[in-house]
Amino acid sequence: MSFDEVVRLGQQRGFFFKAAESYPNTPAGFLDYGPLGVGLKNRFVELWRRLVVKRDGMLEIDGSQILPRAVFEASGHLAGFTDPFVKCGKCGSVFRPDKLVEEKTGKGVPEKLGGADYDQLMEKSGVRCLKCGSKLSGTTRFNMMFRVGIGPAQEEAYLRPETCQSIFVDFPLLFKTQRVKLPIGIAQVGKSFRNEIAPRQALIRLRELNQAEVEVFFNPKKADDPRYDRDLGTVLSFRLPDGSDRSVPLSEALKDGVVPHKLAAHHLALIAGLYEAAGIKRENIRFRVLSEEDRAFYSRAAYDLEVRLSWGWVELVACNYRGDYDLGGHAGVSGGNFSVDDDGEKVLPHVFELSLGIDRSIFALIESSMTGEGDRRVMALRPFLSPTQVCVFPLVNKDGLQEKAKELYGELRESFDAFYDDSGAIGRRYARADEAGVPACVTLDYDTLKDGTVTLRDRDTRGQQRVPAAELPSKLAALVRYPPMRNEARAG
Repeated sequence: MSFDEVVRLGQQRGFFFKAAESYPNTPAGFLDYGPLGVGLKNRFVELWRRLVVKRDGMLEIDGSQILPRAVFEASGHLAGFTDPFVKCGKCGSVFRPDKLVEEKTGKGVPEKLGGADYDQLMEKSGVRCLKCGSKLSGTTRFNMMFRVGIGPAQEEAYLRPETCQSIFVDFPLLFKTQRVKLPIGIAQVGKSFRNEIAPRQALIRLRELNQAEVEVFFNPKKADDPRYDRDLGTVLSFRLPDGSDRSVPLSEALKDGVVPHKLAAHHLALIAGLYEAAGIKRENIRFRVLSEEDRAFYSRAAYDLEVRLSWGWVELVACNYRGDYDLGGHAGVSGGNFSVDDDGEKVLPHVFELSLGIDRSIFALIESSMTGEGDRRVMALRPFLSPTQVCVFPLVNKDGLQEKAKELYGELRESFDAFYDDSGAIGRRYARADEAGVPACVTLDYDTLKDGTVTLRDRDTRGQQRVPAAELPSKLAALVRYPPMRNEARAG
């Protein structure tokens, strides 16, 4: 399924759509989730909680979305959280020059070049204004944080551009009050806000986005703890900075310096396992190893988990070895003590980060799960991710079948996300359910009135079986059950 088809499906079925669509000239980069989108998003986040947060015994917080200026001075965002942009001198349209060159040439462009370098690249590749065709030049940089004023004095603060800063500033208190030891992961799900220059591609690039973030705090002297040896046989695919591809066990990636230590290797395996469990095929998952010029200003080593979609590889998770940059920066500006005791040693912890884009992941899951056969479109989501778990249909709307079906629907929705549909031919109702990703449909017919059995239809096989209505709860529960918490990326 193409990008445009996913966007159309998202709107038609109520997965996602443009915010304030009724109003003209609404700024781009803001989307609303409809009922099916909310269901899919919640189920994916729950999968992340089970297979990442709970699996490794992490803590979870819910931090403030607005933080004072000093926090972003310490984090480096006031100085370093910028993107390049160029404004057309003729029509006033604004673009990111790196993205224009990438789209024109098909080759990646570093984000840290100077303005003159971008101007030269645009000239060399023949990039012109997408609106009026004029030559583009005069690239400069733009800070992407949203500034807000607090109270009558309009005290300077900012909407957070990433969820991790509240984790960092809360770390000393959490370490003390929760009585934990290193290494410890602290996780958070929430909104972040980035004033993107040219947000495009629906859920892929937004100004208001959902993140699921993990910051793992550890003693750098113990980053090769033997507890992580169980992951060393896991085979992951890497795209190296020189453009070559390698699919190797993590033990080999460690030996060759592709991955800095066992703790990082474990968490790369952990996040790859999440996407495999969600239904993304292993051959469509890779880690792009970022060069020094492509890494964020706080990163010592960086890996973008990418998934192959219809138009190419798309980043879903930023995996960064941040060293002690964050805790050291906040300690210096706030004057607080961010060092902790680790078995008698005073340590300023290092951090390894898994910053997951929920919205991008939802788009990837929808596209990757869509299959087609003639006019039939099926969203073959893993059943535990399906926003609607079961549909209930009366074969006809007479002779008491409608009333019986509504009674069964009322019973099932106490335990499952159920939907009732009595409109149109039964085949058309099945087709609507398939397109919305519903894994099971239950149809009541005249035999139901005689013996209490119903037809249970499977979305993926289209197979049907007669079962007693009383057995539906146990059968559906088995179908939509989440995978075991100890799920891991499979060894090759």
